[in-house]
Amino acid sequence: PRAAGGTEELPPEAPGDARHVPAGPELRQGGGGPRQLRLGDPPEAEGGGGPLSRLVVRNLSQLATPLGGAARTGADQGRISRVEGAALVAEDGLLTWVGSDADFVRDHGEAPQPGDVVVDGRGKTALPGFVDPHTHIPWAGYRESEFNERLKGKTYAEIAAAGGGIVSTVSATRRATVEELAAATRERLDRMLLHGTTCCEAKTGYGLDLPTERKQLAALKAAAKGHPVGVAATALPGHEVPVERRGSEALRARYVAECCDEILPALAADGARFVDVFCEHGVFGLAESRRILEAGKAVGLVPRLHADELTPLGGARLAAEVGALSADHLLFAQPDGIHAMAKAGVVATLLPGTSVFLRMNRYAPAREMVSAGVAVALGTDCNPGSSYTESLPAVAFFAAIGMGLTVEETL
Repeated sequence: PRAAGGTEELPPEAPGDARHVPAGPELRQGGGGPRQLRLGDPPEAEGGGGPLSRLVVRNLSQLATPLGGAARTGADQGRISRVEGAALVAEDGLLTWVGSDADFVRDHGEAPQPGDVVVDGRGKTALPGFVDPHTHIPWAGYRESEFNERLKGKTYAEIAAAGGGIVSTVSATRRATVEELAAATRERLDRMLLHGTTCCEAKTGYGLDLPTERKQLAALKAAAKGHPVGVAATALPGHEVPVERRGSEALRARYVAECCDEILPALAADGARFVDVFCEHGVFGLAESRRILEAGKAVGLVPRLHADELTPLGGARLAAEVGALSADHLLFAQPDGIHAMAKAGVVATLLPGTSVFLRMNRYAPAREMVSAGVAVALGTDCNPGSSYTESLPAVAFFAAIGMGLTVEETL
Protein backbone atom coordinates (compact mmCIF):
# COMPACT_ATOMS: atom_id res chain seq x y z
CA PRO A 1 0.00 0.00 0.00
CA ARG A 2 1.00 3.59 -0.55
CA ALA A 3 0.45 6.50 1.78
CA ALA A 4 -0.42 10.00 0.76
CA GLY A 5 2.48 11.69 -0.98
CA GLY A 6 3.65 8.50 -2.67
CA THR A 7 5.52 6.93 0.25
CA GLU A 8 5.17 3.17 0.49
CA GLU A 9 4.22 2.16 3.99
CA LEU A 10 5.97 -0.64 5.82
CA PRO A 11 4.55 -2.72 8.63
CA PRO A 12 6.10 -2.28 12.06
CA GLU A 13 9.42 -4.01 12.57
CA ALA A 14 8.99 -7.72 12.97
CA PRO A 15 9.44 -8.86 16.55
CA GLY A 16 12.82 -10.34 17.23
CA ASP A 17 14.53 -8.91 14.14
CA ALA A 18 16.57 -6.36 16.09
CA ARG A 19 19.97 -7.85 16.95
CA HIS A 20 21.86 -5.90 19.58
CA VAL A 21 25.58 -5.69 18.95
CA PRO A 22 27.47 -5.07 22.16
CA ALA A 23 29.15 -1.69 22.24
CA GLY A 24 32.81 -1.91 21.41
CA PRO A 25 35.64 0.07 19.91
CA GLU A 26 34.94 1.36 16.41
CA LEU A 27 37.39 2.85 13.95
CA ARG A 28 35.00 5.26 12.34
CA GLN A 29 36.74 8.61 12.07
CA GLY A 30 34.80 10.58 9.50
CA GLY A 31 31.67 11.82 9.93
CA GLY A 32 13.67 13.06 -15.32
CA GLY A 33 14.89 16.05 -17.14
CA PRO A 34 17.10 18.71 -15.61
CA ARG A 35 15.58 21.83 -14.10
CA GLN A 36 17.09 25.19 -13.31
CA LEU A 37 17.58 25.64 -9.59
CA ARG A 38 18.75 28.71 -7.73
CA LEU A 39 22.05 27.60 -6.27
CA GLY A 40 23.52 29.26 -3.21
CA ASP A 41 27.23 29.98 -3.04
CA PRO A 42 29.20 27.50 -0.91
CA PRO A 43 30.46 28.86 2.42
CA GLU A 44 34.05 28.89 1.10
CA ALA A 45 33.03 31.35 -1.63
CA GLU A 46 31.72 33.69 1.05
CA GLY A 47 34.95 33.53 2.97
CA GLY A 48 33.51 31.42 5.79
CA GLY A 49 35.63 28.31 5.35
CA GLY A 50 33.74 26.62 8.21
CA PRO A 51 31.77 23.39 8.24
CA LEU A 52 28.86 23.03 5.85
CA SER A 53 25.78 24.43 7.63
CA ARG A 54 23.07 23.00 5.38
CA LEU A 55 23.10 20.80 2.28
CA VAL A 56 19.98 20.77 0.10
CA VAL A 57 19.50 18.24 -2.71
CA ARG A 58 16.66 19.04 -5.12
CA ASN A 59 15.22 17.63 -8.35
CA LEU A 60 15.64 13.92 -7.53
CA SER A 61 13.70 11.41 -9.57
CA GLN A 62 13.06 9.50 -6.36
CA LEU A 63 14.45 8.67 -2.96
CA ALA A 64 14.45 5.00 -1.95
CA THR A 65 15.43 3.55 1.39
CA PRO A 66 14.73 0.69 3.78
CA LEU A 67 13.17 1.86 7.02
CA GLY A 68 14.30 1.15 10.54
CA GLY A 69 17.64 0.28 12.04
CA ALA A 70 17.35 -3.51 12.14
CA ALA A 71 17.82 -6.25 9.56
CA ARG A 72 14.62 -7.18 7.71
CA THR A 73 13.56 -10.72 6.97
CA GLY A 74 11.18 -12.57 4.68
CA ALA A 75 8.88 -10.46 2.54
CA ASP A 76 9.91 -7.32 4.45
CA GLN A 77 13.40 -7.60 2.98
CA GLY A 78 12.05 -6.56 -0.42
CA ARG A 79 9.99 -3.63 0.86
CA ILE A 80 11.45 -0.16 0.69
CA SER A 81 10.10 3.33 1.12
CA ARG A 82 10.04 5.52 -1.97
CA VAL A 83 9.44 9.23 -2.38
CA GLU A 84 8.86 10.32 -5.97
CA GLY A 85 10.14 13.69 -7.16
CA ALA A 86 12.18 14.00 -3.97
CA ALA A 87 14.35 16.47 -2.12
CA LEU A 88 16.37 16.19 1.07
CA VAL A 89 18.12 18.41 3.59
CA ALA A 90 21.19 17.57 5.67
CA GLU A 91 22.55 19.66 8.53
CA ASP A 92 25.72 18.99 10.49
CA GLY A 93 26.07 15.58 8.85
CA LEU A 94 22.52 14.40 9.61
CA LEU A 95 19.45 14.20 7.39
CA THR A 96 16.89 16.60 8.85
CA TRP A 97 14.21 16.66 6.16
CA VAL A 98 13.08 14.29 3.38
CA GLY A 99 10.05 14.63 1.14
CA SER A 100 8.82 15.64 -2.26
CA ASP A 101 10.34 18.61 -4.03
CA ALA A 102 6.93 20.30 -3.97
CA ASP A 103 6.74 19.84 -0.20
CA PHE A 104 10.25 21.26 0.13
CA VAL A 105 9.14 24.46 -1.61
CA ARG A 106 6.08 24.61 0.63
CA ASP A 107 8.13 24.13 3.82
CA HIS A 108 11.34 25.97 2.96
CA GLY A 109 10.60 28.21 0.01
CA GLU A 110 12.20 28.29 -3.41
CA ALA A 111 15.11 30.58 -2.58
CA PRO A 112 18.09 29.07 -0.74
CA GLN A 113 18.92 30.31 2.73
CA PRO A 114 22.21 32.11 3.36
CA GLY A 115 25.01 29.55 3.59
CA ASP A 116 23.01 26.75 1.89
CA VAL A 117 24.75 24.54 -0.62
CA VAL A 118 22.12 23.39 -3.12
CA VAL A 119 22.84 20.38 -5.33
CA ASP A 120 20.79 19.63 -8.45
CA GLY A 121 19.92 15.92 -8.32
CA ARG A 122 19.47 15.95 -12.13
CA GLY A 123 16.70 13.38 -12.06
CA LYS A 124 18.76 10.71 -10.29
CA THR A 125 17.76 8.45 -7.40
CA ALA A 126 19.02 9.04 -3.85
CA LEU A 127 19.90 5.91 -1.89
CA PRO A 128 21.38 5.43 1.57
CA GLY A 129 25.14 5.05 1.78
CA PHE A 130 26.01 1.39 1.32
CA VAL A 131 27.40 -0.73 4.16
CA ASP A 132 29.92 -3.40 3.14
CA PRO A 133 29.81 -6.10 5.85
CA HIS A 134 32.70 -8.29 4.63
CA THR A 135 36.06 -7.05 3.34
CA HIS A 136 39.75 -7.94 3.68
CA ILE A 137 41.22 -4.58 2.71
CA PRO A 138 44.44 -4.22 4.78
CA TRP A 139 46.89 -6.28 2.74
CA ALA A 140 49.96 -6.24 0.51
CA GLY A 141 50.47 -8.79 -2.25
CA TYR A 142 47.73 -8.42 -4.87
CA ARG A 143 47.10 -11.65 -6.81
CA GLU A 144 45.11 -10.55 -9.85
CA SER A 145 47.29 -12.73 -12.11
CA GLU A 146 45.76 -15.81 -10.49
CA PHE A 147 42.48 -15.05 -12.24
CA ASN A 148 44.17 -15.59 -15.60
CA GLU A 149 45.84 -18.73 -14.28
CA ARG A 150 42.41 -20.12 -13.40
CA LEU A 151 41.19 -19.24 -16.90
CA LYS A 152 44.05 -21.38 -18.19
CA GLY A 153 42.77 -24.32 -16.15
CA LYS A 154 44.86 -24.25 -12.99
CA THR A 155 43.13 -25.07 -9.73
CA TYR A 156 43.48 -23.10 -6.50
CA ALA A 157 45.55 -25.95 -5.05
CA GLU A 158 47.92 -25.91 -8.03
CA ILE A 159 48.34 -22.14 -7.77
CA ALA A 160 49.04 -22.42 -4.04
CA ALA A 161 51.55 -25.24 -4.57
CA ALA A 162 53.44 -22.97 -6.98
CA GLY A 163 53.80 -20.31 -4.28
CA GLY A 164 50.63 -18.35 -4.91
CA GLY A 165 47.40 -18.18 -2.95
CA ILE A 166 47.03 -16.76 0.50
CA VAL A 167 50.60 -17.72 1.44
CA SER A 168 52.01 -15.22 -1.05
CA THR A 169 49.82 -12.43 0.36
CA VAL A 170 50.83 -13.33 3.91
CA SER A 171 54.48 -13.11 2.93
CA ALA A 172 54.03 -9.71 1.27
CA THR A 173 51.97 -8.38 4.17
CA ARG A 174 54.58 -9.45 6.68
CA ARG A 175 57.25 -7.58 4.68
CA ALA A 176 55.21 -4.39 4.27
CA THR A 177 55.45 -1.48 6.68
CA VAL A 178 52.50 -0.02 8.54
CA GLU A 179 52.73 3.04 6.32
CA GLU A 180 52.67 0.98 3.13
CA LEU A 181 49.68 -1.04 4.31
CA ALA A 182 47.83 2.09 5.44
CA ALA A 183 48.36 3.82 2.08
CA ALA A 184 47.09 0.79 0.15
CA THR A 185 44.11 0.43 2.49
CA ARG A 186 43.19 4.10 2.16
CA GLU A 187 43.19 3.78 -1.63
CA ARG A 188 40.70 0.92 -1.30
CA LEU A 189 38.53 3.02 1.00
CA ASP A 190 38.65 5.79 -1.62
CA ARG A 191 37.38 3.39 -4.28
CA MET A 192 34.65 2.14 -1.95
CA LEU A 193 33.46 5.71 -1.48
CA LEU A 194 33.37 6.26 -5.24
CA HIS A 195 31.01 3.27 -5.47
CA GLY A 196 28.72 4.61 -2.74
CA THR A 197 29.99 2.74 0.33
CA THR A 198 30.00 4.88 3.47
CA CYS A 199 30.74 2.21 6.09
CA CYS A 200 32.53 -1.13 5.96
CA GLU A 201 33.81 -4.01 8.01
CA ALA A 202 37.48 -4.92 7.46
CA LYS A 203 39.45 -7.95 8.60
CA THR A 204 42.99 -8.80 9.51
CA GLY A 205 44.03 -12.31 8.53
CA TYR A 206 47.04 -11.85 6.25
CA GLY A 207 49.49 -11.76 9.11
CA LEU A 208 48.85 -15.07 10.87
CA ASP A 209 51.25 -14.10 13.64
CA LEU A 210 50.92 -11.63 16.50
CA PRO A 211 53.19 -8.85 15.16
CA THR A 212 51.67 -8.78 11.67
CA GLU A 213 48.06 -9.13 12.77
CA ARG A 214 48.61 -6.11 15.03
CA LYS A 215 50.35 -4.32 12.17
CA GLN A 216 47.35 -4.91 9.90
CA LEU A 217 45.00 -3.49 12.52
CA ALA A 218 47.27 -0.47 13.10
CA ALA A 219 47.35 0.17 9.34
CA LEU A 220 43.57 -0.09 9.18
CA LYS A 221 43.18 2.45 11.97
CA ALA A 222 45.63 4.81 10.29
CA ALA A 223 43.84 4.51 6.95
CA ALA A 224 40.44 5.11 8.53
CA LYS A 225 41.53 8.20 10.44
CA GLY A 226 39.77 11.18 8.90
CA HIS A 227 38.33 9.13 6.05
CA PRO A 228 34.62 9.56 5.16
CA VAL A 229 34.11 5.77 5.10
CA GLY A 230 33.54 4.40 8.59
CA VAL A 231 35.37 1.18 9.44
CA ALA A 232 34.67 -1.57 11.98
CA ALA A 233 37.56 -3.99 12.48
CA THR A 234 37.44 -7.78 12.66
CA ALA A 235 40.19 -9.99 14.10
CA LEU A 236 40.78 -12.90 11.72
CA PRO A 237 43.96 -14.72 12.73
CA GLY A 238 41.97 -17.89 12.02
CA HIS A 239 42.06 -17.23 8.26
CA GLU A 240 44.56 -20.00 7.53
CA VAL A 241 47.22 -22.03 9.30
CA PRO A 242 50.56 -20.32 8.63
CA VAL A 243 53.29 -22.26 6.88
CA GLU A 244 55.44 -22.41 10.01
CA ARG A 245 52.61 -24.11 11.93
CA ARG A 246 51.96 -26.86 9.38
CA GLY A 247 53.41 -30.35 9.25
CA SER A 248 52.05 -31.84 12.45
CA GLU A 249 48.97 -31.81 14.62
CA ALA A 250 51.06 -30.42 17.47
CA LEU A 251 52.12 -27.40 15.40
CA ARG A 252 48.56 -26.84 14.25
CA ALA A 253 47.22 -27.04 17.81
CA ARG A 254 49.93 -24.59 18.85
CA TYR A 255 48.68 -22.03 16.33
CA VAL A 256 45.05 -22.41 17.46
CA ALA A 257 46.26 -21.82 21.03
CA GLU A 258 48.20 -18.73 19.89
CA CYS A 259 45.07 -17.36 18.25
CA CYS A 260 43.03 -17.89 21.41
CA ASP A 261 45.54 -16.94 24.08
CA GLU A 262 47.70 -14.26 22.45
CA ILE A 263 46.48 -12.79 19.17
CA LEU A 264 42.77 -12.30 19.89
CA PRO A 265 43.29 -10.61 23.29
CA ALA A 266 45.85 -8.27 21.72
CA LEU A 267 43.63 -7.34 18.79
CA ALA A 268 40.67 -6.77 21.11
CA ALA A 269 42.80 -4.42 23.18
CA ASP A 270 43.94 -2.65 19.98
CA GLY A 271 40.38 -1.87 18.87
CA ALA A 272 38.96 -4.84 16.98
CA ARG A 273 35.21 -5.29 17.37
CA PHE A 274 34.56 -8.74 15.86
CA VAL A 275 36.20 -12.17 15.70
CA ASP A 276 36.05 -14.33 12.57
CA VAL A 277 37.35 -17.74 11.51
CA PHE A 278 37.50 -19.63 8.22
CA CYS A 279 35.49 -22.74 9.15
CA GLU A 280 36.19 -25.17 6.33
CA HIS A 281 37.66 -28.58 5.50
CA GLY A 282 41.43 -28.21 5.31
CA VAL A 283 41.42 -24.90 7.19
CA PHE A 284 39.78 -24.89 10.64
CA GLY A 285 37.31 -27.60 11.57
CA LEU A 286 34.15 -27.17 13.61
CA ALA A 287 35.78 -27.79 16.99
CA GLU A 288 38.73 -25.49 16.24
CA SER A 289 36.42 -22.80 14.90
CA ARG A 290 34.19 -22.98 17.98
CA ARG A 291 37.23 -22.67 20.23
CA ILE A 292 38.49 -19.57 18.38
CA LEU A 293 35.08 -17.90 18.36
CA GLU A 294 34.49 -18.60 22.05
CA ALA A 295 37.95 -17.23 22.86
CA GLY A 296 37.06 -14.07 20.96
CA LYS A 297 33.79 -13.75 22.86
CA ALA A 298 35.68 -14.10 26.14
CA VAL A 299 37.65 -10.90 25.36
CA GLY A 300 34.59 -8.96 24.19
CA LEU A 301 34.64 -9.64 20.43
CA VAL A 302 31.40 -10.37 18.58
CA PRO A 303 31.58 -13.63 16.58
CA ARG A 304 31.05 -14.05 12.86
CA LEU A 305 32.46 -16.69 10.55
CA HIS A 306 33.28 -17.86 7.05
CA ALA A 307 30.91 -20.82 6.79
CA ASP A 308 30.06 -23.56 4.30
CA GLU A 309 31.87 -21.82 1.45
CA LEU A 310 33.47 -24.82 -0.23
CA THR A 311 31.82 -27.81 1.48
CA PRO A 312 28.72 -28.46 3.64
CA LEU A 313 30.75 -28.70 6.84
CA GLY A 314 28.07 -27.30 9.13
CA GLY A 315 29.33 -23.76 9.66
CA ALA A 316 25.84 -22.30 9.40
CA ARG A 317 24.66 -24.36 12.34
CA LEU A 318 27.81 -23.50 14.29
CA ALA A 319 27.07 -19.81 13.72
CA ALA A 320 23.65 -20.29 15.30
CA GLU A 321 25.07 -22.25 18.23
CA VAL A 322 27.67 -19.63 19.17
CA GLY A 323 25.27 -16.69 18.66
CA ALA A 324 27.22 -15.24 15.74
CA LEU A 325 26.19 -11.91 14.29
CA SER A 326 26.63 -13.32 10.79
CA ALA A 327 27.64 -16.37 8.81
CA ASP A 328 29.30 -15.49 5.51
CA HIS A 329 29.65 -17.13 2.06
CA LEU A 330 27.27 -20.10 2.68
CA LEU A 331 27.39 -21.54 -0.86
CA PHE A 332 26.94 -25.03 0.59
CA ALA A 333 24.65 -24.18 3.51
CA GLN A 334 22.16 -26.96 4.19
CA PRO A 335 18.47 -26.58 5.12
CA ASP A 336 19.04 -27.46 8.78
CA GLY A 337 21.76 -24.81 9.05
CA ILE A 338 19.60 -22.21 7.33
CA HIS A 339 16.70 -22.82 9.69
CA ALA A 340 19.03 -22.75 12.69
CA MET A 341 20.31 -19.36 11.53
CA ALA A 342 16.76 -18.08 11.16
CA LYS A 343 15.84 -19.24 14.67
CA ALA A 344 18.98 -17.68 16.19
CA GLY A 345 18.73 -14.44 14.21
CA VAL A 346 22.07 -14.91 12.43
CA VAL A 347 22.48 -12.69 9.35
CA ALA A 348 23.56 -14.39 6.12
CA THR A 349 26.26 -12.26 4.51
CA LEU A 350 26.46 -13.43 0.92
CA LEU A 351 29.43 -12.72 -1.33
CA PRO A 352 28.58 -13.44 -4.97
CA GLY A 353 31.69 -11.66 -6.22
CA THR A 354 33.72 -14.63 -5.02
CA SER A 355 31.56 -16.99 -7.08
CA VAL A 356 32.14 -14.81 -10.14
CA PHE A 357 35.89 -14.33 -9.81
CA LEU A 358 36.52 -17.97 -8.86
CA ARG A 359 34.19 -19.11 -11.68
CA MET A 360 32.49 -21.48 -9.27
CA ASN A 361 29.18 -21.86 -11.14
CA ARG A 362 27.48 -21.91 -7.76
CA TYR A 363 25.94 -19.26 -5.53
CA ALA A 364 24.56 -19.25 -2.01
CA PRO A 365 20.87 -20.29 -1.80
CA ALA A 366 19.62 -16.75 -1.16
CA ARG A 367 16.00 -17.40 -2.10
CA GLU A 368 15.78 -20.29 0.36
CA MET A 369 17.25 -18.07 3.06
CA VAL A 370 14.77 -15.28 2.43
CA SER A 371 11.91 -17.79 2.50
CA ALA A 372 13.21 -19.24 5.77
CA GLY A 373 13.27 -15.83 7.44
CA VAL A 374 17.03 -15.28 7.42
CA ALA A 375 18.12 -11.66 6.99
CA VAL A 376 20.37 -11.50 3.91
CA ALA A 377 23.17 -8.97 3.50
CA LEU A 378 25.59 -8.54 0.60
CA GLY A 379 29.31 -7.82 0.80
CA THR A 380 32.16 -7.43 -1.67
CA ASP A 381 34.62 -9.78 0.06
CA CYS A 382 37.21 -7.38 -1.38
CA ASN A 383 40.50 -9.30 -1.19
CA PRO A 384 43.67 -9.87 -3.20
CA GLY A 385 42.89 -13.30 -4.62
CA SER A 386 39.23 -14.18 -5.01
CA SER A 387 37.16 -10.99 -5.21
CA TYR A 388 38.80 -8.06 -6.95
CA THR A 389 36.21 -5.36 -6.36
CA GLU A 390 35.25 -2.60 -3.94
CA SER A 391 31.89 -2.06 -5.72
CA LEU A 392 28.68 -3.03 -3.92
CA PRO A 393 26.59 -2.02 -6.98
CA ALA A 394 28.51 -4.67 -8.95
CA VAL A 395 27.84 -7.17 -6.16
CA ALA A 396 24.12 -6.31 -6.24
CA PHE A 397 24.12 -7.12 -9.96
CA PHE A 398 25.88 -10.44 -9.32
CA ALA A 399 23.31 -11.22 -6.60
CA ALA A 400 20.39 -10.48 -8.89
CA ILE A 401 21.77 -12.57 -11.77
CA GLY A 402 23.30 -15.42 -9.76
CA MET A 403 21.03 -15.64 -6.72
CA GLY A 404 17.71 -14.31 -7.99
CA LEU A 405 17.47 -11.48 -5.46
CA THR A 406 15.31 -8.58 -6.55
CA VAL A 407 16.67 -5.05 -6.84
CA GLU A 408 14.75 -4.10 -3.70
CA GLU A 409 16.14 -7.06 -1.77
CA THR A 410 19.71 -6.14 -2.70
CA LEU A 411 19.16 -2.66 -1.28
